[in-house]
Amino acid sequence: MVKVRIFTFSISIGSYKKFIDEIFQLAANQLSSYVCFANVHMTIEAYADHDFNTVVENADIVTPDGQPLALFLRYLKKVNQERVCGMDVFPDLLREAEARGKSIFFYGTTDNVLNKIAEKAKQEFPSLKISGLYSPPFRQLSTVEKSNIVDMVNNTKPDLIFVALGCPKQENWMAEHKGKIKGCMLGLGQAFHVYAGTAKRSPAWMQRLSLEWAYRLYLEPRRLWKRYLYTNSLFLLLTIKYFIHSRFGSLSTKAANN
Repeated sequence: MVKVRIFTFSISIGSYKKFIDEIFQLAANQLSSYVCFANVHMTIEAYADHDFNTVVENADIVTPDGQPLALFLRYLKKVNQERVCGMDVFPDLLREAEARGKSIFFYGTTDNVLNKIAEKAKQEFPSLKISGLYSPPFRQLSTVEKSNIVDMVNNTKPDLIFVALGCPKQENWMAEHKGKIKGCMLGLGQAFHVYAGTAKRSPAWMQRLSLEWAYRLYLEPRRLWKRYLYTNSLFLLLTIKYFIHSRFGSLSTKAANN
């Protein structure tokens, strides 16, 4: 897919359906690949950490998950790009996997959440092939444990591997396992909890106004206030800086050439 740069990494461009088709194309090629769903948090993590930026930059597909990124592309990059949010893509991929006869694997979060996801998916998509699910220990894994996990996942022969470890852990995990795990890995994080019903998603009007962060902050103020204060402020600052440079920098360049 064509990509357009936002600050330090590139975002994939295309229609919502194009993203779905491209994800299944990666799976059909039977190559080890991974997909990132970029929001403001991921953008700032990549801006602040060169190694993590490389992880995102090397992803096969990077969707504009957050509404602020879609608006940035639309108004500052002049790209008519719709938002491609992981919470929307997740159930659509399950539906399409059932229709195409593709198998899936759920990796991450907790056993409770995974069991709720599997139960709901079986109810909504009776013919969906769930090859496996696994909640890894919440600690650093040994080399042997990592190798055993790779073998376990590969032995089930999934086409899509949905990963929920939180950003940036899930993206680093996918990058580490590219070339090891056979299939298309997708870092979906909070989408697991929303689909399972263990977390609520913001109302549609807040999504349209780029206020999903405010809703999550309302639900988890102690855990998220520092993150949002830092990431949202820096994203806004970088956006203003980009706007000034693109508008007045181009004018000064034209003036110098005249």
